[in-house]
Amino acid sequence: MKEYYTNDLAYIHDVGFGEYALKSAPGILEILARAGLNGGLVVDLGCGSGLLAEQLILANYRVLGIDISEPMIKIARKRAPQAEFQVASLFKAGIPPCSAVTSIGECLNYLFDSAGGTESLGTLFRRVYRALSAGGVFVFDIAEPGQLRPGNRAKGFTEGDGWIVLVDKHEDAARSILTRRIVTLRKANGNYRRLEEIHRQRLYSVSEIATELRRAHFRVRAVRNFGGYALPSRHAAFIARKVK
Repeated sequence: MKEYYTNDLAYIHDVGFGEYALKSAPGILEILARAGLNGGLVVDLGCGSGLLAEQLILANYRVLGIDISEPMIKIARKRAPQAEFQVASLFKAGIPPCSAVTSIGECLNYLFDSAGGTESLGTLFRRVYRALSAGGVFVFDIAEPGQLRPGNRAKGFTEGDGWIVLVDKHEDAARSILTRRIVTLRKANGNYRRLEEIHRQRLYSVSEIATELRRAHFRVRAVRNFGGYALPSRHAAFIARKVK
């Protein structure tokens, strides 16, 4: 299977794009507290470099982080050594009995392996439901259709200390697929190393996701913020609770 978030992109994502996870974390902790979940195991699907895992550990939760990127997991293990981490597809990994499941940063949209897509989401939701204790919550976000205007492409450029990342985005509105071509340049031994990855996402409407969650027997609420942090445009978050 093709690798994603290889060493350079994993590093750049961690040092340059961690704001989303860090700003979402207080709101997610508030959701867990309001649900009466003041401890226990949280399974973080698509945990990335462990930014949310670290905040959960500091709040006295136990954490199992799962991510398809080995370089991301290596960073996470250094950041949050008290947590447990696994390299695996979030659509295939086992989910142990737990108090909560989280997935932040459009993780459920990604088509990194053949297990992604709408049908697999339904299967995942049922697996999460079975793993959660009574009253447990599943908190995650998604990217919706309309990331770009019809027919448009978007190009972005971000630079940090010793690295540059360029992103070219295209949305296939008919198929609800967003494609990102990501080129990284990272300084090594006085020169810049160039690498490229192609990331594809299936974009979902709020109604699609809510329907699948209810089929899995969750009680569902869709929101546009995590606490005081407003999500980017055309993004939604879900708080799904196991009521039995």
